[in-house]
Amino acid sequence: MCYNVYIVRCSDGRYYTGIAVDTQKPLHEHNHSSKGSRYTRARRPVVLVYTEVHPDRSSAQKREYAIKQMPRAAKEALIRCN
Repeated sequence: MCYNVYIVRCSDGRYYTGIAVDTQKPLHEHNHSSKGSRYTRARRPVVLVYTEVHPDRSSAQKREYAIKQMPRAAKEALIRCN
């Protein structure tokens, strides 16, 4: 099973990074459900701006952590190159 690392842009311009098997389900939850992240619930609507596929959960989690550690400018460069 492959995992996606994704970045969404919140309504206030901030970025949220997560992992999921299918990005449509968490995107829907971030925008419409109480199951979405508390961080994004206060910053709706969110828009999917970046995804990358990883072969397993472990590598996806490592990449998610690496992206979360990046400064904003590096995240924006990553999104632009997508």
